[in-house]
Amino acid sequence: MTAQDSATRPMSIAVNGSPAAGGTLLALLAVGMFSLTFPATVWALDGLGPWSVVTCRAVLAALLAGGFLLAGRVPPPERRHWGGLCAVAAGCVVGFPLLTTLALESSTTSHAAVVVGLLPVTTAVYATLRTGARHSRAFWVAAVAGAVVVIAFALHQSGGRPGTGDLYLFAALLVCASGYAEGGRLARELPGWQVIAWALVLCLPAGAAGAAAALALEPVHVTAKATAGLGWLAFSQFVSMWLWYRAMAATGVARAGQLQLLQPLLTLVWAVALLGERLSAAAPVAAVAVLLCIAVTQRS
Repeated sequence: MTAQDSATRPMSIAVNGSPAAGGTLLALLAVGMFSLTFPATVWALDGLGPWSVVTCRAVLAALLAGGFLLAGRVPPPERRHWGGLCAVAAGCVVGFPLLTTLALESSTTSHAAVVVGLLPVTTAVYATLRTGARHSRAFWVAAVAGAVVVIAFALHQSGGRPGTGDLYLFAALLVCASGYAEGGRLARELPGWQVIAWALVLCLPAGAAGAAAALALEPVHVTAKATAGLGWLAFSQFVSMWLWYRAMAATGVARAGQLQLLQPLLTLVWAVALLGERLSAAAPVAAVAVLLCIAVTQRS
């Protein structure tokens, strides 16, 4: 096998001989990194405007990804892959970061976290429509139950009336679901890190131009929090998605996506620990209910 062959062949993941178990572990690690995204975004907004945060994180992540591609002498993807890569770029590199950053200007981290908890269900629905995959009735009952818990918690937090931030978040769910599902499909043919790496590099020219414009038009205050937040966002945008796409390739898009129901709970912890936000008494109840739903989806 040549070096080029090894660079383009998807790597298998196995724990105790089980690729699915290895994929589950990678998914959990990726979700742990995802859970810090909203707190890091709030920190980045401490010194940068929303457009500056989105474009600068994309540029830094693209430079990191491009370095890996150059170091591995990875050839460009085949023409048939570029449509899916464009969907990944639109959903995961541009759409979701932009919409959630705009939402966090008016929503708290804890509120945004529970709304985005709907992402596993939207991803599973998109994947089913896109690939024709079929899942058991128990899987869907548990997935919908988890979504109901998340919606109820979100409405409780906002007093039952969704605001502008919620609209941004719901739109973010739709674009991110397509990016996740298309990325998970591509990761069966390409290594997961190459899927997100090429999507990031695809956005580099527009991202660089956008960053230059945003930094010139929006106020910039260099603070320790803003620097740390932006640095984590750029690092995580490449590395966490690398792990995530490998996980989806090993376990399936919908099943891996259900593990993301853990993300709101973890983000709530970070909201308290890092941002000093106060949570309602409903948080532990929602946590237990969502964890039960995750257990059912994984067994089914």
